[in-house]
Amino acid sequence: MKKALMVSAALAALWPFAASAAERTLTISVYAFAQDDFKTLVYDPFEAQCGCKLVVETGNSVERLAKMEANKANPVVDLAAVSMADALAASRAGLTDKIDTAKLANFAKLYDVAKDPNGDGMSVGYTFYATSIAYRSDKMKIESWADLLKPEYVGHVAFPNVTTNQGPPALYMLGLSLGKDTPDLQSPIEALGEKKDDIVTFYEKSSQLVQLMQQEEIWAAPIGRFSWAGFTKLDLPVAWATPKEGQTGGMNVLVLTKGSKNQDLAMQFMDFWLSTEIQTKLAEKLIDSPANREVKISEGAAGNLTYGEETAKSLKLIPSAIALDNRAGWLKTWNEKIGQ
Repeated sequence: MKKALMVSAALAALWPFAASAAERTLTISVYAFAQDDFKTLVYDPFEAQCGCKLVVETGNSVERLAKMEANKANPVVDLAAVSMADALAASRAGLTDKIDTAKLANFAKLYDVAKDPNGDGMSVGYTFYATSIAYRSDKMKIESWADLLKPEYVGHVAFPNVTTNQGPPALYMLGLSLGKDTPDLQSPIEALGEKKDDIVTFYEKSSQLVQLMQQEEIWAAPIGRFSWAGFTKLDLPVAWATPKEGQTGGMNVLVLTKGSKNQDLAMQFMDFWLSTEIQTKLAEKLIDSPANREVKISEGAAGNLTYGEETAKSLKLIPSAIALDNRAGWLKTWNEKIGQ
């Protein structure tokens, strides 16, 4: 009886620590995209595994980075999902910490391009996407990005506005096709400016493009691969271009908030998100293209994602430093040559 009481006393003494562990809270800042699926596939399973509570904050990048900056002295967010360029901006502002990748069991499984996207050890890629041209294969032939500006095609083209995620990458590839590889993007913007009255629209939301193509107002548009699925549902011959200059794209990454009191838990969540199981589930639902090279998915899913090692190696991504240092200049030139 005495022994039993001693055991009970010992358990009681440990109970506050057990309760404390169970009540741990991890706050993450993510894109609003597909949150119902993320809850089912990622958040709920992680909570079950860690015995913790996950608080999810969503919003656009500007709002979320501003909140991190405002709470720099006493961080609210522990981990954030952002673009490569935003990750570098956060790093420059002293908002993030270096990631100890030795603590990530799944780090070695990532494509090389995702392991240290900005070369500063402050982010890890969890998904990437290709940007190329969706086009009517019965109306035109796309062998180069420059084909978009051909007289017989340009009057049926939509091009992304420079302020969108697809704008600068598409301009960069257009510049390459014109023999220009300069970070100011002046040459491709000027080339577009000369054709601005012919181009159907400089779009800001890719969601409008499917309808424009359905109505045959456009035949071609540079898009991110994540927008491709909508075009495949059209009763039209729409193809994904493989221009001779290659494809561009973007990458989203995970960062740790500097000064967070839950970095160990944040690292656990990061590793969970990068695991083969979770990345496979997200890919099969067509939510994210996997950064984990061990992921194997169905042919149908692969056809709608940026998938495979060769594709990952072939993407010509704009370095984050170039994007950050030239954004203001791009917008100025765009407004001068094309207009707001």
